[in-house]
Amino acid sequence: MKAEMTPRERVMTALSLQEPDRVPIDLGQAAGDAITVTAYLNLIKYLGFPERPINILTKLAQTAIVDEDVLHRLRVDFRRVDLGPPDNWKDEPIGEDSYRDEWGVVRTRPKEGYYYDLTGSPLSEDDSMATIENHKWPDPEDPGRYRGLREKAGKLHEETDYAIVLQVNCAFFLRCAELRGWENFYMDLAANPRFACALMERYLDIRLRMAEKAMEEVGENIDIVMVSSDDLGMIDRTIVSPQMYRELIKPLQRRTFEFFKSRTPAKRFYHCDGAVYPLIEDFIEIGVEALNPVQVSAAGMGDTKRLKAEFGERLAFWGAIDTRDVLPHGSPEDVRKEVRGRIKDLGPGGGYVVCSVHNIQPEVPPENVVAMFDAAHELGRYPV
Repeated sequence: MKAEMTPRERVMTALSLQEPDRVPIDLGQAAGDAITVTAYLNLIKYLGFPERPINILTKLAQTAIVDEDVLHRLRVDFRRVDLGPPDNWKDEPIGEDSYRDEWGVVRTRPKEGYYYDLTGSPLSEDDSMATIENHKWPDPEDPGRYRGLREKAGKLHEETDYAIVLQVNCAFFLRCAELRGWENFYMDLAANPRFACALMERYLDIRLRMAEKAMEEVGENIDIVMVSSDDLGMIDRTIVSPQMYRELIKPLQRRTFEFFKSRTPAKRFYHCDGAVYPLIEDFIEIGVEALNPVQVSAAGMGDTKRLKAEFGERLAFWGAIDTRDVLPHGSPEDVRKEVRGRIKDLGPGGGYVVCSVHNIQPEVPPENVVAMFDAAHELGRYPV
């Protein structure tokens, strides 16, 4: 058995594709691997922790900020650093349980629903270049976004031994689909790619400027940068053809990952849902170092032993614990079996972080959540 490592040592060893003392564990510190408010309330009660106000991590998905006592109990190896809210914008309430965000997108939560759906796209009526120029874009210079970043990152780096994740998320593909409306944007990609690319470039320019200013603040006090959460897969195929991806989207993703590679030694994390097996080689080529969430219920993604054999010497995998069937509907022993199998497939040689495939949903029993994390800690010791 290997000597005990600090969380930061453990994570950086694993993401460098070497074997640490045990497989690292994550919950809500990267992207797409958080826990919804209802599930979190159930978890706190199950653990016997005191009741407390729940702080929202993402309004859209209604996920919770995981408190330090819970992170400690579940042995999570990461801590996150987020940009703050802008000084000069607050989401505008619209009607009953709807709001407009700073990009102009309107979202609404259905009655008795958990999440907010897209209900208004500000650029839906016009596909001219003028509509891009005339849109009211967010101000990337707003000081509220960066206030306290330097202090928080420095304190986490100096006073803890956790691996620190900077959240800048320069996703542009799905966000532009929201700006135009899903059907419009997919039609743009096929029939008006000049407009689609101009829109993505404009959006990305703003996000990269935010990322640049954030990295100036945090300096070398981060270990991982959450580069993007652009989902490119559905359950059975990629959202667009691999050819269209390589022609229109990949060049902008390459620009994004090269931007970070040239500015920070931090490991580059990419969240991409769905059946993206045909694109994994492309992800490695553009500079992705850790791929999340490894949606094992999607076509081509369930054979994690195959994924490890094909890509594991060049790419770390982060996720893979099934949220479609096992976590919500299985027993704690089923969860334990799932964790054991994924560690066996993805753990050898390092390069694996255990976490759920997606945000832990309201129907997931808290005993299954605890079973996942306890099994990861117990079964993730090297050699696996």
